[in-house]
Amino acid sequence: ARRLQAGSSSKKGNVLNTLPFYWIKPPAGLTDWHCALAGLFHFSIVTDILLEAYVSAQAPRLSYNPCFPTARAWFTMPQASSPIGVFDSGVGGLSVLRALLAALPHERFVYLADSANAPYGERGDAFVAARTHAITRYLREQHDIKALVVACNTATAAAIHEVRSSHPDLLLVGLEPAIKSALAVTKTGHVGVIGTRGTLTSAKFGKLMASLADQAHFVVQPCDGLAHAIERSVALPVAPASYPVESTETGALCKRYVNAMGAFGTAPGEMDTLVLGCTHYIFVAHELRTLVGPDVQFIETGEPVARQTKRLLDAAGLLQTGGAADGNLSEAGTDATPSALLLTTGPVAMMEAAAQRWLNLPAEHCRSVSVR
Repeated sequence: ARRLQAGSSSKKGNVLNTLPFYWIKPPAGLTDWHCALAGLFHFSIVTDILLEAYVSAQAPRLSYNPCFPTARAWFTMPQASSPIGVFDSGVGGLSVLRALLAALPHERFVYLADSANAPYGERGDAFVAARTHAITRYLREQHDIKALVVACNTATAAAIHEVRSSHPDLLLVGLEPAIKSALAVTKTGHVGVIGTRGTLTSAKFGKLMASLADQAHFVVQPCDGLAHAIERSVALPVAPASYPVESTETGALCKRYVNAMGAFGTAPGEMDTLVLGCTHYIFVAHELRTLVGPDVQFIETGEPVARQTKRLLDAAGLLQTGGAADGNLSEAGTDATPSALLLTTGPVAMMEAAAQRWLNLPAEHCRSVSVR
């Protein structure tokens, strides 16, 4: 420590000079006791540096994550054969996964539903951000994902900017209500937007709406409880088409919120376009269609997100273009069986039912996990 204080370690080429994060020059006037402690501190740092050098030599495809410098967080460099991570607060993101499977048939996917904490739309931003960070770390550490699709409007609004900063080497695709797409198709200039309260009251959504406010008349409707009701409906039998919409919990909620928005149709002053601002809502498209009529256009985010994911992978040289990817995700990779592993922090039975109903995937693709 005294040699460091005296400056004898300041020669060019010294390993400490090549790592500014570690170089801490002791101020003048330190006591022997302080110098002894500093010596122990620097010894531990040098040991850490040597360990990193060894790890780098043994595994040259490791990259250092600068967001967690004291935790020494390392993640495997992505390869084309690595899977794509997809997550949502629950099973609603399976609508996005369905589009991804169709657009990227040679890729492997790991989907994680944080159903134990769903729905995010009724949680605070701090909670949603914490869960988003935890799930991102889990998918990187346990599954070496090469890209992450945040298939949740609420998580995108609350945390995508933080995740992008924390994981600059990870390809990220987020969601937001497809307002711009709605503007491109509306003829009456009146657009309805439904979503969770968390999404529709977020600063990100407010900024988006402010930038487009003069281009159309928007009716924005938070749908409290609808996403959660869709989650619960997975385990229930599908109601016959002849039943009234309000005969089910999801149908009754859809009717309440649609009626509160005003008139839908193609006449002047009517809403001819409805933005589905939550990934869950495509799974109640039948109920919504019954309520708004056959001429109203639905705008959802699954297909645009799949196209954007494909563009980013291609630009990064990480796109799987032929044959099944290497790996063992649930006996996946054949034409008959999509390559997807479905994880949930909630009851696995719910995920199994959703996978069968919406993706035609068997139960062996589903697992229960804990993410802290």
